[in-house]
Amino acid sequence: MTVTASTKKSSGCDKLTLTTFVILLGIALWLQFKTDVAKTNSPKMGRMGKVDPNSYAEPEKVVMQHADLDWEIDFNRKIISGSVTLKFNVLSDDGIEHILLDVSDLKIESVFAKLPAGEIPLTFTVTDPVENVGSKLTVNLPNVTKGVISIVIDYDTVSASALAWLSPEQTSGKKHPYVFSQCQAIHARSILPCQDTPAVKFTYSAVVKHPSALIALMSAIRDEAKSTAGVSRFTQTVPIPSYLMALAVGPLVSRQIGPISKVWSEQEQIEEAAYEFVDTDNFVQKASEICGPYVWKEYNLLVLPKSFPFGGMENPTLTFVTPTIIAKDRSLVDVVAHEIAHSWTGNLVTNKNFEHFWLNEGFTVFVEGKILGRIHGAAYRDFHALHGLTDLADCIKNQLADEPQLTKLVVNLTDLSPDDAFSSVPYMKGSNFLRYIEDLVGGPDVFEPFLKFYLDKFKYQSIETQDFKKTLYDYFNEKGLAALLEPIDWEAWLYGEGMPPVIPKYDTSLVDACREHTNLWADNALDVIKNSKVITGKLSSSQVVEFLGGLLEKENIVELNADKIAFLAETYGLEKTQNAEIRFRYVRLMIRARLRDRMSEILSFANSNFRMKFVRPVYKDLGKWPEVRDEAIANFQRVRNEMMKVCALQVAKDLGLNE
Repeated sequence: MTVTASTKKSSGCDKLTLTTFVILLGIALWLQFKTDVAKTNSPKMGRMGKVDPNSYAEPEKVVMQHADLDWEIDFNRKIISGSVTLKFNVLSDDGIEHILLDVSDLKIESVFAKLPAGEIPLTFTVTDPVENVGSKLTVNLPNVTKGVISIVIDYDTVSASALAWLSPEQTSGKKHPYVFSQCQAIHARSILPCQDTPAVKFTYSAVVKHPSALIALMSAIRDEAKSTAGVSRFTQTVPIPSYLMALAVGPLVSRQIGPISKVWSEQEQIEEAAYEFVDTDNFVQKASEICGPYVWKEYNLLVLPKSFPFGGMENPTLTFVTPTIIAKDRSLVDVVAHEIAHSWTGNLVTNKNFEHFWLNEGFTVFVEGKILGRIHGAAYRDFHALHGLTDLADCIKNQLADEPQLTKLVVNLTDLSPDDAFSSVPYMKGSNFLRYIEDLVGGPDVFEPFLKFYLDKFKYQSIETQDFKKTLYDYFNEKGLAALLEPIDWEAWLYGEGMPPVIPKYDTSLVDACREHTNLWADNALDVIKNSKVITGKLSSSQVVEFLGGLLEKENIVELNADKIAFLAETYGLEKTQNAEIRFRYVRLMIRARLRDRMSEILSFANSNFRMKFVRPVYKDLGKWPEVRDEAIANFQRVRNEMMKVCALQVAKDLGLNE
């Protein structure tokens, strides 16, 4: 459709004289005449932009520098209503006649150019819709020369894929509604018109109006002095990509857990959350030793409701975490180390597009391992890496069995949404690649100075794999050590399918015990297991996770039946555990054993959280079990409205449902 500028919703704008307005309106009508008729078909995604296959933006011509948000949270209509003022820097020497932005399910009311004399109404079109991706917003301009220009867009969200709206019944307290966002990878375009590509970084400020009984938080510093009941103000002075925009509004309370850290949650979880994450500042300190100064001023955690689809999301100053990492024994807080590492790897140095996602996640897992190694020792660092390899093998064998091209470290996202390509490959294959390089050059003492150099060189920037590769060779060439890099087969590592071409030489001391338990339970009948001394050996929670994961990887398990599962649960306390990682693997073993009478427990776990890491494999397993497939689909249809859209779409895909 084609839309012309109309009456502006927000007030307080500079007023134009009638004569000036008539002249400007004439310009607007002339521009409208030039505008092509909007496309009505839904094209394939193709390569949408030169810089990013998943964005229409043209950052090579014009770059978004700052966003000033004025939002009202409307729980009754489940929308955000308001405006955004976007400041751009025009790079093209020839000037520009339009700005291309990404939008998805936004109702654009009006667009104005913000000038010293007032605001000029602009014409715009919304075209080229791609399902589950978004559309192109073209804002037509009078010829604009090189320099700075600001535009104001009034709009409402419609059915924003970035937002999860929860009724009071879906919260712990059952009294107030709740909304939170998840913008990664390309969902920021559903809450604000923007250049929704990680190639562009911008600062932002926000005024958020919300029910006075609720608290609003964002991925920015909250201005307590200027915020009041029902109106919250925020400022983010460090440039961020659009996917790091974050909002949460709900019945939230906090506890101070360190000099720069708080944990937030609903009242019902706050004490156990404060207990669980008490070591957060220690993680920040260790990460700073490895990566350099922490630039974000605060580090806060928000424990979200069960519909949050990820383990954590590294929103600056406000990491979102799933309630599934609260194990009541701090056994799953490694996730926090991961999100803290993102403060440098991803947030400070960012992949230019999601084809190079491993530059975010592979580096983050690598740094996460270093943080944990400094706290728990080198053997634990290697155990952590080997556990990641187990998860990677499971992912390649099951999730990506029919899509081997997505097991490459650098993928082609032409005609593919980043959500469809999301897996553990960039995380685990990427981190193993970095460990391989670290070992090649002589270990941490040699590689960590390079890591700091790399992070400092590219801070506040967005890069591609070639930038990392060139910097690696330039750095070690200057040190006279470039020959150490000669064994690297870049083609195999970056574009080869399957598991990593080389597995680094890890310390296997902690994982060997896990494998001993795995082999015992996989290769022997129950009577042999009961008489084995192996089961008397003590395993940590992390080792139990690894042992059960290894068991799931076995092609054949001797006599996998109800009796064996019952003794497994008794031996390792699986029925009593609060550790969701253990419970997840236990549930999958029930499915593997085809324990039809345990379906209520299996579905209870699937309904207890909507973290994609857990629910996708469970539903995928159930979909391959003919006797329960229909029951699993019926359960999914009952609860899908409690899931975020990204999760619901992927589970539907896993179940083979036509959406």
